[in-house]
Amino acid sequence: MGERVIPVYLTSQETMTEQHTQHNNVPAKQIPLHQQAQQYLDNQQWSEAETAFRALLQENEDDERALEGLAKTLDQLGDYIALYNETQRFTENHPGSAIALANKARALQKQDRLSEATIANDQALLLDTNLPLAWLNRSGLQLLQKHYPEALRYADRAIELAPQDARAWANKGVALLNLNQSLEALGMLERALSFDPNYLFALQIKGDLLRRFARIPETVETMQQALEIAPHDVSSLTIMAQALRALGEFTLLQQIVERLLLQAPQNLLAWECYFQALRGQGKFQEAIPAIDKAIELEPGNVRFWTIKADNLCRLERYREASNVAGQALNLDADYPPARRIHEKAIKLMYQRKP
Repeated sequence: MGERVIPVYLTSQETMTEQHTQHNNVPAKQIPLHQQAQQYLDNQQWSEAETAFRALLQENEDDERALEGLAKTLDQLGDYIALYNETQRFTENHPGSAIALANKARALQKQDRLSEATIANDQALLLDTNLPLAWLNRSGLQLLQKHYPEALRYADRAIELAPQDARAWANKGVALLNLNQSLEALGMLERALSFDPNYLFALQIKGDLLRRFARIPETVETMQQALEIAPHDVSSLTIMAQALRALGEFTLLQQIVERLLLQAPQNLLAWECYFQALRGQGKFQEAIPAIDKAIELEPGNVRFWTIKADNLCRLERYREASNVAGQALNLDADYPPARRIHEKAIKLMYQRKP
């Protein structure tokens, strides 16, 4: 539901109040708070916006415009349990509110309650076939069910109704990506970010696409922006780690992976990047516990055993290196790197003077 713009030529507060109340059914005493709440929302001051919209609903629990503002705020905050609770309460009193039903559907979708979300969203569309959020929801539901042509079609409908909604452009991008149209998908994600530069999901998908295209410096730049928004986000840290590894920026890679491991201590890719960062800086002794952790997480990985053997060779621990390389060969007798390191370790072990 769009906001009505009050004409600037009105100078009388009474006249402004009368017209606003007539068109929006908002009690006159709430008009300043509505304006303030909307300003918070526009400025992405999410905490302040939530407080203001909740105050409006406390004064008038039937205020659909305040509910819509609160729903947008909670969506941005990712608080989908609160979003569900608020929309469920509202729909109990106003079952004909398409806005409330569509936001309820979005909350259910984000909680992976897809059947319930579909029902609520279909009800919203029956009430208002031109509701952008409902078409956005339908697109998202199709993406989750891997129905990509349908997701693309519904995203286009959402864009037609709300051309500046970054989420609709991002949905279109994801649909195109899954239809093997990667370059077109990147364009859609960039379009989404033109409307919302801080849209974390779009930044993540864009960053991963740039990495796949081997546009690594651009990947790093994109993920730096993502990490400014969410410094502890696992997906963003992971994509950044992959990009830094490709660039050979081992010092910065170590810092990023240490942050990633605090959030995901059992992440195999993180441990692999960690020992690669340490080895890349010549920190072979420090790398051993990280390699051991990777082996613990995936004991059948012949490459990890081989890297450990190489690491021990570099530390001149040749007997241990030959034993570890032998374990690698037990996993894959035809793995050339393991065989080479095994032979090298044995040779150097016997060359060493007593």
